[in-house]
Amino acid sequence: MDIVKSKVKKKNYLLNKKNISIAGAGFVLILLFGWTKSSLTSVFVERSDVVVEKVKQGNINATVEGYGKLISGKQQLIAAQTVSKVKEIILRPGAHVTAESVIVKLENPELEIEVENKKYDLSLKKASLMLQEISNKRELLQESASLAEVKVEFETAQMKRKAEEELYSKGIVSKLTFESSLLKEQQLKKRISILNQRFEQLKLSQEVSLRINKEQVKQSESMLASAQLRAEKLIVRAGFDGVLQRLPVELGQSLNIGDEIALIGSVNELVAQVRVPQGSAQYVAVGQKAIVDTRIDKVEGIVERVEPIVEKNTVTIEISLPEKLPLGTRPQLNVDASIIIDTLIGVKYIRRPAHSKAGDRKELYHILKSGNEAKLKSIEFGREAGKFIEIVSGAQFGDEIIISDTNEYKDKSSQLILR
Repeated sequence: MDIVKSKVKKKNYLLNKKNISIAGAGFVLILLFGWTKSSLTSVFVERSDVVVEKVKQGNINATVEGYGKLISGKQQLIAAQTVSKVKEIILRPGAHVTAESVIVKLENPELEIEVENKKYDLSLKKASLMLQEISNKRELLQESASLAEVKVEFETAQMKRKAEEELYSKGIVSKLTFESSLLKEQQLKKRISILNQRFEQLKLSQEVSLRINKEQVKQSESMLASAQLRAEKLIVRAGFDGVLQRLPVELGQSLNIGDEIALIGSVNELVAQVRVPQGSAQYVAVGQKAIVDTRIDKVEGIVERVEPIVEKNTVTIEISLPEKLPLGTRPQLNVDASIIIDTLIGVKYIRRPAHSKAGDRKELYHILKSGNEAKLKSIEFGREAGKFIEIVSGAQFGDEIIISDTNEYKDKSSQLILR
């Protein structure tokens, strides 16, 4: 019996040892399976291939970004004043000009003839006016002489009547003689009155006629001045100091009235005309500060105008610039602009990740504390601030986030292994 029991115990011992071996092997298989599964669901990435940024906290300026070019704050469009032909082109676009710089010379033979005709017509009108003035003086002298003769006759008749009146009272002169002298005096008096009225009427008539002729002379002078001005405009001058920006004419080209000849723009008085996305334009207002990058230097400006029209999902903003600008700044220079729409106080922010914009919610890889693993986590963004963007939720101060483009990894795994 003892021998049998001893054999049974040995058998149990062998069974227990076998079970332990099986259990150990299973545990190793489980660990191996877990490691293998983890390796299959993770993507290995070189740390040098990604850009990592830490979440910061503080004050930043919220901005709206735009792009565009510099334009002249003062521009002048020169158009043809008359039908003409381009005779000579003196300057080309890009040339710096002064007010008296000649850009183009035009010709119009008919206008030259018109000027000569206007001069001749004016000389005739002036000669006619001079003759009228001489004639008026002669007529007034004749009327004055006639009036003077009648006055002499009246005074003589008056003296005669007075003398006869005394003799008539003494009976020396007959009544008929006295009354005849009295009647003649009265007639001469009436004649003087009529002559005075006629003299005044003549003066008034002459004044009206003279005024009409003077107006005709003025009209001829005005027409001549207009024709001469149009003739002078055949020599096209810049009009003010600046730069010739556009010259859409060619030698020998025929021009009609109103056709564009040239566009002149100021050099020192420049404004930045930039376009911003339609969705961001609602935050831009006149008077806001802006930073304009001219590629030469950065200058501060002020928003002067916001166009109400939307074109190609963008809105045009005009930014005034200081008079003194960096050397080399000129019209048509491409620029970028950051318009400061607000100052964000005590916010969490990070350098703007690839393909992200204000108001987005994106999944980005957060680096774990171990430093060699990163997992996807949803982040909600707020307002943009230049190259930075506000974090509303999904990350804390000090968190490390991969901000470079990781779209190629997201489809493969929610976890990265950094090497």
